[in-house]
Amino acid sequence: MTIATSNSSPKIGLASRLVNGILAIAPLFNIAKQRARNMMIERAESMGVNWRQIAADLQKQNLDAELDQVQNPNLKYPEYYLKPFHAYEEGNLGWLPATEVESAAYAVHSRIWKDETPPIEGDARLRQSYFDIVKEKIPTQPQDILDIGCSVGMSTFALHNSYPQAKITGLDLSPYFLAIANYNTRTKHPELAKNGQVKWIHATAEQTGLPDNSFDFVSCFLIFHELPQDAIRQILRELRRVLRPNGYFTLMDMNPSSDIYVKMPPYILTLLKSTEPYLDQYFSFDLASELVAAGFEPPTIIANTPRHRTVIAKVADSN
Repeated sequence: MTIATSNSSPKIGLASRLVNGILAIAPLFNIAKQRARNMMIERAESMGVNWRQIAADLQKQNLDAELDQVQNPNLKYPEYYLKPFHAYEEGNLGWLPATEVESAAYAVHSRIWKDETPPIEGDARLRQSYFDIVKEKIPTQPQDILDIGCSVGMSTFALHNSYPQAKITGLDLSPYFLAIANYNTRTKHPELAKNGQVKWIHATAEQTGLPDNSFDFVSCFLIFHELPQDAIRQILRELRRVLRPNGYFTLMDMNPSSDIYVKMPPYILTLLKSTEPYLDQYFSFDLASELVAAGFEPPTIIANTPRHRTVIAKVADSN
């Protein structure tokens, strides 16, 4: 496969450096973080997504029992994962972020398109735009799929809808997210719980503990922008290890070449960076070159929305 669109990444400009300086001041950082959170909640509730009530209802469930089923108590978390994410001091390691993930996804993805798409349908359209490209470019039907950074299972269940015959493993670093995924499987997708077609693993993407050559398709949905560059490099090599010959890695994430990010007003950029600590590293990462270095063919990179890209890379022939 060849590169379909440019992979050039914008350098960190003056506006971005000024924003970084502002966020280095703790009181200003906290104000920006709280403002970003409030904006998401207000947007969700304006769409009819009762953010607070959904979280409260989930927290009334016996989530500790779900946690016991999925948590690896011996897992050591990477240092980068212990930072605040998405306006949560605990990052992804708590019940509040876990019970708010789905509402946040609806809010964040509600304004991707400027056409007549109803805001509440933005998230579903984003996921479908990714699968439309993936299914066009990958001719085979995968039988064993690994969903890296599966969170509460939204991406995993979307994968099942697109590949209903496949067995899917969802892997995430947050046991709280996986507990919600496990709860969602039992309550919303009981057929998957019954037949064991979906399973959840609490592990790092850098060291999954999964066997060599055990998957023919690895998918990663909106995770790489939350990682430092060294972690991405390790993950790419680990994914190459678990993929079979002729297997595929696909990624959907923010598009660093999008004019939306290049021309983003400093105020909005400040709010965005207050919730995404590794955004500069992601935007300056040469993903195409690093994929080749990790053992993949040169990737296809296609913009699937005005601000997202889909990346498709096949395992390189080892001969």
